[in-house]
Amino acid sequence: MSKRFLPRSMWSFPRFPFSIFDTSEEEGWLQEFSDLSGLSVAEDADHIYVEAAVPGVSEEEIEMTFDNGVLWIKAERKEEGTSSKKFYRKAINSFSYRVALPGDVDPVRQPEALFKNGILKITFYKIKQSQPKKIPIKRG
Repeated sequence: MSKRFLPRSMWSFPRFPFSIFDTSEEEGWLQEFSDLSGLSVAEDADHIYVEAAVPGVSEEEIEMTFDNGVLWIKAERKEEGTSSKKFYRKAINSFSYRVALPGDVDPVRQPEALFKNGILKITFYKIKQSQPKKIPIKRG
C-alpha cells in the first residue's frame, strides 16, 4: 500500500485577489489588527508615549516595571472575598503587555503615569541628543 501525499502545488499559502497588507488607507487591515492588542506606542522629539487598555481593574491592581528599555505592564483583577455562588463560567480580567520602547529614555527623570477610565497613559522623557556645535575660527 503506497502513501499518498498532497501535490506540491497545495503546500503553498492561498493567494488572495486583494492585498490584505495594504496600509495606504487609514483603516487598513494591519492598523485594525494592531489596535486589537490594546497597546499604543508613539514618540515625538522629546517624549515617548504609551497607552495601554486595562479595563475592569483598579490602579492598585496594576504593576509596571521598566528595565533595559523594556516596559512591562501587568494587571489582574483581584477576587473579592469568597462567594457561595456556583460559577459555570467566570470572566477574569488580566492583562500583560511587554514592549521595547524606541529611542533613549532619560534614566534621571521619572516617567509620568495617569490612569483614567480603564486607560493607562505613560509619558517617558527622552535623553536630549547632543547637537553639533559650530566652532568659530579666530584670525591670528
